[in-house]
Amino acid sequence: MYENKIAVVILKDLDDWQKLNVTAFLASSVAIAFPETHGAALVSATGTAYLPFLKHPILVYAAQSGEQIRRAFNRASERQLHLGIYTSGLFATKNEQGNLTEIAGHADADLDLVGIVIYGENKKVDKAVDKLKFHS
Repeated sequence: MYENKIAVVILKDLDDWQKLNVTAFLASSVAIAFPETHGAALVSATGTAYLPFLKHPILVYAAQSGEQIRRAFNRASERQLHLGIYTSGLFATKNEQGNLTEIAGHADADLDLVGIVIYGENKKVDKAVDKLKFHS
């Protein structure tokens, strides 16, 4: 059993490519920030090493509205869980500087969230995503 988990909450109304893109970016943010989440390289019988996975489960939830994402964001913040964000404005940026500028232009309460990632203790993450259903 894992002590921690990763939950990604994605706005259901996004295009499929956007959902996949946002999920990948958000999951990578946990891997970058927390090296202890990295597993070992996968090595084939012929000795080829492949990139490792994250060691914790990643559960993807669908938010029916921006309010549902905001609720999960607020509940995660209240529980002092680690949060990553993706806003609608990031779809228009072309590089890291654009990303940084986009986020810096908004107060936390004004972020137009289309996806978040939550990382931390299982029970706390479960409480943060309470009432959300798995993405299908």
